[in-house]
Amino acid sequence: MKNRCERWINREHHPRNVPLHAMTMASKCFCLLGLILGSSLLVWAQDGIAFSSFSYKGIDYWADTHPLHIGQYLNPILAGMYPDPSIVRVGEDFYLVNSTFAWSPGVPIFHSRDLVHWAQIGFVLNRPSQLNLDHLQVSEGIFAPTIRYHQGVFYMITTLVGGLRTFYVTARNPAGPWSDPVSLPEIDGIDPSFFFDDDGKAYIVHNGLPPDKPPLYSEQRAIWLVPLDIETGKVSGKRRMLVDGGVDLAKKPRWIEGPHLFHRNGYYYLIAAEGGTSTAHSEVVFRSVSLDAPFVPYAENPILSQRALDPNRTAPIADTGHADLVEAPNGTWWAVFLGVRPYQQEFFNTGRETYLLPVTWKDDWPVILATGAEVPHILDSPNLQQQRGAESMLHGSFVWNDNFREKELKMEWQTLRMPTIPCWALRSKVGQLVLHPGYDDLTSRGHPCFLGRRQQHADFTATVELSLKDAGQASDAGLAVFQNEHSFFFLGVRTSSLNLPEIFVEQGSGTALAPTGTMLAGKQLPTGSNQIELRITDAGPKISFFYRLPEQEWTEFVQNADATLLSTSTAGGFVGSFIGPFARLKHP
Repeated sequence: MKNRCERWINREHHPRNVPLHAMTMASKCFCLLGLILGSSLLVWAQDGIAFSSFSYKGIDYWADTHPLHIGQYLNPILAGMYPDPSIVRVGEDFYLVNSTFAWSPGVPIFHSRDLVHWAQIGFVLNRPSQLNLDHLQVSEGIFAPTIRYHQGVFYMITTLVGGLRTFYVTARNPAGPWSDPVSLPEIDGIDPSFFFDDDGKAYIVHNGLPPDKPPLYSEQRAIWLVPLDIETGKVSGKRRMLVDGGVDLAKKPRWIEGPHLFHRNGYYYLIAAEGGTSTAHSEVVFRSVSLDAPFVPYAENPILSQRALDPNRTAPIADTGHADLVEAPNGTWWAVFLGVRPYQQEFFNTGRETYLLPVTWKDDWPVILATGAEVPHILDSPNLQQQRGAESMLHGSFVWNDNFREKELKMEWQTLRMPTIPCWALRSKVGQLVLHPGYDDLTSRGHPCFLGRRQQHADFTATVELSLKDAGQASDAGLAVFQNEHSFFFLGVRTSSLNLPEIFVEQGSGTALAPTGTMLAGKQLPTGSNQIELRITDAGPKISFFYRLPEQEWTEFVQNADATLLSTSTAGGFVGSFIGPFARLKHP
């Protein structure tokens, strides 16, 4: 065991973005601990379960039937679970970040020069010293990061719900490395944002409890401004409330949050989300002539919402809000914000996505979208330097393959929480992703051996090919679609020492406090069926499961199961679905 641990620690393909020198001591300790305790978390005596390919095919029927013309772009600009976007411009370069909740690495960071074509350049939180997600539900963790730039330094501030709470990290290069967290225990609530004033002073604006104790009503929140000494990283003065409740406290506005401050033409502008993250979601704006003066709401608020529109409209974009604004080099202003593309009015498995719209100024007030107007799918592109060729597959119809021949995992892959010792390894020379499973299941708050990439379409097909011949200890391995600990599907193959493999489909069930898995179907396979392909297809509310043995045709195993299980409307929480390889050991 010790020799195997040493070989694993020093292997060529150590986990992506984790410096080998930073892992070595911890890895040795964990391996030796496993030797001493007979670890139930990682069993390195087996060679593992080898996945030789993964394919994701997503179909956007609306985009396919409405082709773009030259000079146009498609919404969303980031499809799939890319919620709570925040954006900053440095010179001609734009950088954008999103929430990741209990997925790791945390907070993807994207780069663009034209606001339309984006390429991921890394993750802000990519090592255990920055991010402890242990024991958190998937919809806890990192909420609403904000990215800002000041005097040569990038700042990312966020809330770790269920953990450290408010903290920020810094970097000279947005691609990293980013610093370890600077904790701000004085900041309560969620959704903090930096504001650097023209005089060089720094502030944090955030959502928090209202001054009324107890609140006048359960959803009452306030927006607070806190001065910060950027040199020491400490709160340096008394906080001040900017907004109580929302636009009109008498109407009991709900969940004012996601605040950002801007300075333009002598006014300080505060934008914030109001109404909660569902169908009543909106973006509102206030302004003041001074940070010490009252912030007055815009008379025509909200400046963005889809809540008054017919839910039966064609190809709706809904639940819009949580915006951030940026000024382009040519003087135009733009908003990034979240929205969803529901099917059957209320269901969406893809999570909340990132959209882009131009901002118009009306009597020195910013307006993202006129009241009653629909968020358009297609618009004229910003008149900026085009950046084609660097874009990842982030919207529209596409096919995405991984044959595992690169030396590091592709950035699309993420895992639940942040394991100190990853359970996977790449054999890039032969094109294999090898999983070394433990006993943690998808229902647990531990570290299940699961790698997922976002579901970015209501209609998709995902396929894996895997080999179980070196699985060793009895295990289950296959393809999972995961929304949360009680809302998932697992198409797996069960192995045992008797070499009698069984294919099965398991469905998440129970509640957030008592999640479990329910077997939908099971079927014994021929003896020695160690090589197999698995496929999941999802068409809106219906999901089906297939398998194929070597030199055989595809067999439909389970047809038209209820995919609304994977929708936020059913599953709850704030995340979208992820798809990918999963393996687990069976308890003796």
